[in-house]
Amino acid sequence: MYQNCILRLDQAGIGDIALVGGKNASLGEMLRHLTPLGVSVPDGFVITVEGYRAFVEANDLEPAIKILISGIEPDNLESLRRAGLAVRQIIRNARFPQEISKDIIEAYYTLSKKYGQDMTDVAVRSSATAEDLPDASFAGQQETYLNVRGPAALMDAVRNCFASLFTDRAISYRAHFGFDHFAVGLSVGVQKMVRSDLGVSGVAFSLDTESGFKDIVVINGSYGLGELIVQGSISPDEFIVFKPTLKNNYASIIEKKLGSKSQLMVYGDDPDERVKIIATDKSAQGEFCLEDENILKLSRWVCQIEDYYTGIKGYWCPMDIEWAVDGLTRDLFIVQARPETIHSRREQSKLTEYTINRNDEKLLLKGIAVGDKIAGGKVSIMHSLDKRSIAAHDFKEGDVLVTDMTDPDWEPIMKKASAIITNKGGRTCHAAIVAREMGVPAIVGCGNATEILREKQIVTVSCAEGDEGFIYSGEVDFTKIETDLKDLPKIKTPLMLNVGSPAMAFQYAHLPNAGVGLARQEFIINNHIRVHPMALLKHKELNDSKLSEEIEILIRGFKNETEYFIKKLSFGIARIASAFFPNKVIVRFSDFKSNEYFNLLGGDHFEPAEENPMIGWRGASRYYSPNYKEAFGLECKAIEYTRNKIGLTNVAVMVPFCRTVEELIKVKETMKEFGLEQGKDGLELYLMAELPSNILMAKEFAKHIDGFSIGSNDLTQLTLGLDRDSSLVAHLYDERNDAVKTLLRMLIISAKESGVKVGICGQGPSDYPDFAQFLVELGIDSISVTPDALIKTVKAIHIIENTHN
Repeated sequence: MYQNCILRLDQAGIGDIALVGGKNASLGEMLRHLTPLGVSVPDGFVITVEGYRAFVEANDLEPAIKILISGIEPDNLESLRRAGLAVRQIIRNARFPQEISKDIIEAYYTLSKKYGQDMTDVAVRSSATAEDLPDASFAGQQETYLNVRGPAALMDAVRNCFASLFTDRAISYRAHFGFDHFAVGLSVGVQKMVRSDLGVSGVAFSLDTESGFKDIVVINGSYGLGELIVQGSISPDEFIVFKPTLKNNYASIIEKKLGSKSQLMVYGDDPDERVKIIATDKSAQGEFCLEDENILKLSRWVCQIEDYYTGIKGYWCPMDIEWAVDGLTRDLFIVQARPETIHSRREQSKLTEYTINRNDEKLLLKGIAVGDKIAGGKVSIMHSLDKRSIAAHDFKEGDVLVTDMTDPDWEPIMKKASAIITNKGGRTCHAAIVAREMGVPAIVGCGNATEILREKQIVTVSCAEGDEGFIYSGEVDFTKIETDLKDLPKIKTPLMLNVGSPAMAFQYAHLPNAGVGLARQEFIINNHIRVHPMALLKHKELNDSKLSEEIEILIRGFKNETEYFIKKLSFGIARIASAFFPNKVIVRFSDFKSNEYFNLLGGDHFEPAEENPMIGWRGASRYYSPNYKEAFGLECKAIEYTRNKIGLTNVAVMVPFCRTVEELIKVKETMKEFGLEQGKDGLELYLMAELPSNILMAKEFAKHIDGFSIGSNDLTQLTLGLDRDSSLVAHLYDERNDAVKTLLRMLIISAKESGVKVGICGQGPSDYPDFAQFLVELGIDSISVTPDALIKTVKAIHIIENTHN
């Protein structure tokens, strides 16, 4: 009498959504087609929509349910609660037709026997026919029951799943979108239970959910059942894997971020307590919940699932996947997979430019513009980063940061700011560099912003009016102009990007580019490693227990201090290199000055006090020095790991602030000592041309490198003899000065005669389109700019290239 009410899970497939719902259709499809390829999915069976409808019909439930639902007052929550509870109670009190009940119990015993048990633990999951529709998502509205054992408990769980079709939220949602309550059917999946309460569970996406970047797998995981991750109640571990090199069998993990994992959800001790939350063991909190082997295995499965669904749908189909590790067997399973329907639809072909409707009467002050955006918000004046200052100001997301000047310690605050204003600094000071990387407008060198602006005052910060930045009182009207990247003119000169922050790399990956002309290691060291490398290596030899305690906390999850530095630096580099793969990414070795290294954790033990750190112990002079050589070795090993273990062979390296040819040779010898050799496995070596000596001796330097990259910031400073961070002489700082241009002309001629490449990664082309045009006319091989300068630079280069044609 009752046909098609029970199916084995592997009898269902993606074409059976109307019969088994979205979840079960997906699980069945994977069981049939992906388990033969090695993807593990727990087996089970399905009570179909036909079974649900037979249950409703046999008990004559529809008339009573319709009466209750029709009496709901849409805007009355109490009315909804009363009706919903009554509907669910009617369903829970109903009985299964004997034939269906018998079939369910037989299917349960067959499943138990397959796993060598008389009665096995199962997960009982609701699977609605309206899940994951393009214009409405019903996912998560129905219930799942875990750790169910025995026929009686199973039948109760199935009834409860049926009842959950009428949860308050489901009734309200269907009413809001105009769906017929009886047009939506419910299927129930009964699946072998994965004991993740004793193991690990989580979610995985086959794209970056923030930027939509396609080439990575993002995994979040924690101990116990996965519900706390879904709720956002805990901070899980995060792992990111790069797909292209994973498919070539590299150890392609490009990020491992330790979460707090302070709690875990496990099963309760009695039938009335289905689950409970307990504290995670302290030692477990300090370890990653997944080993590398399982991270890579899970990532391969995610790729297989994505490739399979993309194949059957005929278009790119990124996936949202739930996974679990059984704590008893240590086996990894996929327990759910559905198409990702939000982030994959984002429009990434547009960039935005800003134009202000200027009102001089509202002008408060001005300074040097950084970037070309406009933003506003409440002023928050912060003079320091001591605890009292931070607590007093309670800096909020979207506030305008106003301060004297910044250093790397300010970056967590800067990331929350809508705009940044400083009294001091020039266009290449720390605040300016970080603001560019973050895409946040900044005005530096204002002189007395902390005195003129008032706490909580509403201001508009405009960097869209040329070299000068303007701060207006109140909310000033401005216009945003969107440019479709597909409409940008084609240019012949390779245009690269300057990217310092690994966190921003995926967001820039869709921009038209020829790679990365400058990736700064010091940004990664400051933000990801957060400790002086020599302090990391030598802290146990120092009489500083507080430092050692802080370092022990930092390196949790890693074998030792050396692995921590190498892996964390490698992960930062790899995020940038993967975002632009296979285009070249030129990574500059660390170029902190001694005063900046001093501010890193433990730096006070290893850094000298220099009168002028800008032209002191920095760049190449550190790398072969006995006082820093061991730390430089870690940088070399991080590059080697990124290229040879992760497979990102698009990484090249660059030596900054190298004063003499002899010094360059010493650096190359030191690199080789630590496993990095120019030319080996295609490794390219570049020299930052930022000293007059680099220009004057260019042909000699060229014998030992693959190319030059012009650092116009320091070159301008050292050519004109001024402090680039001083607002007092900022009016003299200009890369377009004839003396600087003369040196650049000399370098490009010498490089071409020597047969090596020459590009520029300094700030000049980003700020001045005419400077970019000047370099194109000289025949420069590539230009690298900050992402916010991309559009105007492309347009400027197009004009000059067409002029010459």
